[in-house]
Parts: sequence; structure tokens; C-alpha cells
Amino acid sequence: MTKPPTTALRRALIIPALNEEASIALAVEEVSSELFEQVLVVDNGSSDATAVRAAQAGAEVVRESRRGYGQACWRGIQSLSKEIDTIVFMDGDLSDDPADAVPLVATLEEGTYDLVIGSRVLGRADAGSLEPWQRFGNRLATGLIRLFWGVRFTDLGPLRAVRVKALERMDMQDRGFGWTVEMQAKAAQMGLRTCEVPVRYRRRRYGRSKISGNLLGSLQAGITILWTLLRCLLSRQRHSDRKSPQS
Repeated sequence: MTKPPTTALRRALIIPALNEEASIALAVEEVSSELFEQVLVVDNGSSDATAVRAAQAGAEVVRESRRGYGQACWRGIQSLSKEIDTIVFMDGDLSDDPADAVPLVATLEEGTYDLVIGSRVLGRADAGSLEPWQRFGNRLATGLIRLFWGVRFTDLGPLRAVRVKALERMDMQDRGFGWTVEMQAKAAQMGLRTCEVPVRYRRRRYGRSKISGNLLGSLQAGITILWTLLRCLLSRQRHSDRKSPQS
């Protein structure tokens, strides 16, 4: 098992959560106590006891009533201590293995990277944890990132580690399920130092998936992802046009 990094950097974990009362306490409790100075659970308008369970497990709970995965992540960022240097994002349904946060952070800090993605494709995904349409969407989105910006990713996995300064430069705009792909597209576009680390992805045992568990939700998320990539590409083109000398 990878040992927690020993640098002086200060780290925070952000867990966006919507109706995850069955799993959120376990997710928080499985996180390495040596790794993070701040553990935030962002309750994204839950109608169950998610916030109560998270607080009982020792997390700092922040409430964000405006729905949206990116909105919850953004709210978490706004709630960080000023001393935080590194952020890890992790889902609260225990599909991500909290133990994998350790090698992600170690890779980010020891390899002087700006962004490290936990790749379920390179790692071990339990049978049934990734639906066929999820795998297709991953291949399509990462293939487009490679086509547009020449950077190779294999996954848009939710478990990721990023430096605060790099995230500030990205100027994240998406507040929905385009959040993850926007982060990777902008990192590629800006020439940031990125890599992937193999991680485990477990079949969901608690509650119901808001997106990947049904075809319609996955289709809607896929459209959002493609639109986000197009928006990033058009933004780059407008930036290039402004920099070009007038004829």
C-alpha cells in the first residue's frame, strides 16, 4: 500500500453528495486521517439524512441547495481554508475506493503534476460497475480531447487530485455533469502537467445512481459532456482570434 505523502502541503477532500445517507459515513470514515487537513461533504439538497450522517462521521458539512454536480464541487471549493494547496474530489457512494486517494496525492506531489485522474479503465472496475454506455462515452470524450489538444486520457473518473493554483487558472464554468470533462479539457488546452493513476471502481451497493444507472440519465450526461468540449474548443478559438494580428 502506498504510504501517505509527507510534504508540507495542506490538502482537502471534497465529496459532493445527494441522498447518500447509506454510504456517506462509511466513505468519510475510510479516508486516511493522515492525508487531509479538511474533509468537506457538500450536501446538494438531499432529502434524507446525508448531512447528519456525514457530520457524525467527522466531516465538515456544507449545504448547496442548487442542484448540480459541478455546483456542489464549486461550493466546496469556496468553503476551503485559505491554506489548502491540494484538493481531492471523490464521490460519496463508495464506488470510489477512498484508499486510492493516497496514491493520487502521492503522484501529484512527488511527480510535480497539476492534475492526476484516477483511471477506472487502467485500474480494476468491478463487473457491472461501468455500463457499456459509460465506457463508450469515456472513449468518445477522451478521444476528442486527444484530437483537439493532443493529450491522452483514458477516463473521466470522478476521483481526482488537483492543485489549487491550477484549478484557479482553469476558471471552471460548468455547474453540472460537464465539470469533470471541462477540468481535463482545460488542463490539456492550457498545457498543464497531467497524468492518470489506476484506481479501483466498485459496483454501487448503496442507493441508486443519479446518472450512470439509467440510459436516459447517461444520455443526458453524454450530451452535456460533448457540449462542454465544444464550448472549450470554441473558447480557445475566440482566444486565438483575439491574439491574431489584424490584417
